[in-house]
This record gives sequence, C-alpha cells and structure tokens, in this order.
Amino acid sequence: MEDVRTVSIMGCGWLGFPLAERLLQQGYNVKGSTTSPEKVEVLLEKNIQPYLLNLSEEMLDKDALLDFLDTDVLVLNIPPRLRSDGGEVYLQQMRLLLQYMLGSEVNRLLFVSSTSVYQDLNRVVTEEDISYTEEAAPNNMLLQAEKLFQEREEWMTTVVRFGGLVGGSRHPGRFLAGKSNVPNGDAPVNIIHLEDCLAILMRILEENRWGKVYNACADGHPLRHAFYAAAAQDLALPAPQFSDMDATSFKLISSQKLKEELSYTFLHPDPMAFFS
Repeated sequence: MEDVRTVSIMGCGWLGFPLAERLLQQGYNVKGSTTSPEKVEVLLEKNIQPYLLNLSEEMLDKDALLDFLDTDVLVLNIPPRLRSDGGEVYLQQMRLLLQYMLGSEVNRLLFVSSTSVYQDLNRVVTEEDISYTEEAAPNNMLLQAEKLFQEREEWMTTVVRFGGLVGGSRHPGRFLAGKSNVPNGDAPVNIIHLEDCLAILMRILEENRWGKVYNACADGHPLRHAFYAAAAQDLALPAPQFSDMDATSFKLISSQKLKEELSYTFLHPDPMAFFS
C-alpha cells in the first residue's frame, strides 16, 4: 500500500475486526469505529485505535469523527438494514458521513457493498449489469449509497459487491434451518467465505486498485435447496423445506473481472465444501 500509513475502518464487526487485525500485522496504523461501548475495550486490547461513533445527527461525536477521518484510506463497512426500514436510515447515515468526509484527509475509499444491488435477471450477472438497476430501481438504497461516494472528485472509490457472507460466526446452517415454504429452491446461491473477503480487500489495498467496481462471490453456485440442506445437516439442524414454484427468480453473480484484474484465486471456491 504505497504511501498508506493509516487505515480507518468504519464498522469493526464480523468483517471489519479481522481486517483490522490483518492490517496491523502488516505494520499499518488502524483506526476502528464501533457503535458499542463494550467493543471499545476489545479494540484497544488489539492495538486498534477505537472510536465510538453513531452516525446520527443526535448522537454523533463530531470531533471524534473528524479525527477518525484523519486517515489515508477509509474502509466503509456498514451493512444496511434493508429489511427493517428499506435502507432509509442507512442512506441518511451515508449522507451525514459524506458531509464530514468533505475537507477530510481521506483520498481513497474502499466501499463494502452487496450483490443485492443487482436485479434478478435470470442469468449470469456482471458489474456492467448495474445499468438494469439504474433503469428499473433507481431508488435502490445501495445503488444510491455507492453513487454518493463514487461521484466525488475528492477521493477515489473502489466498490466491492460481496455475495452472501459466511464463515467465522456466520454459519449458513442457521440461516434457513427448519423453515417451511422457502421460495426459489432452484436458484443458485451467490456466497463468499470470510477468508476470501479479507484476502480480496487486502489485495485491493496492496495493489492500489482504485476507481474500480468488483463482484466477489465464490466460483461455485449450488442450488439453494441443496446448499442450505447440507448446511443445516452440518449443524444437525432440520433442513429447510422449499416450496414448489412455477418459475425461479435468480441472478448468478460473476466474479471474473475480479479474478482477472487481481489475479485472484478463491481460497474457498466451492460453497458445498465450506462446512465439510
């Protein structure tokens, strides 16, 4: 990471915390944000400079945020709660953060996004297929959030759209176990292991791949009914029951661009082997 000395990670949870640990191992200064007072001590113990930050007008510690943004690279890793409020609060948070980034030291931004930004096109989907979302769902919260930062000239933004996140504390066997009438059993899964997430983010940082957009999913795309049945079995939990459907709605995410441009080989290419 040429000329990079400090990396700030907004969101030191399932992904951000182990990423911070890897950066520290490589000799970088790491700042990490959390919304949990209890997590502050955990970050301190790992030599991660902690910041208790809540991105709301009422609760924001402005001085702390400005100090947090005194950095070379910002990793923006805040998952939106699309199911609870449609992502409106998330978008408000992103707009608030943007205000404080203007005039900050940040000149490179690594934005952790999701393949849920794409429409179900019932075929292989590449990065260029974002045009279908722009046309059919311009109010998509993730799309709007990505554009907030991509369209600025003050920094260079790279967006990584991860598939479903598994590994570590996130075992896919718990996601659907015991549920009935689950739709789209014949749809392919788009999923990625934590170790690949970390390796990909580190590769982008190390190789200074800025101004890019990458999809990131494991090479294999087993059908949902097979994958989640095997995942539940691995935990000795009841398998989900999928409903019969006349038509299946899906997208099969391609990571070919990432593999070619980063010369990346997935550590966990086969989702069916995640828990074997």
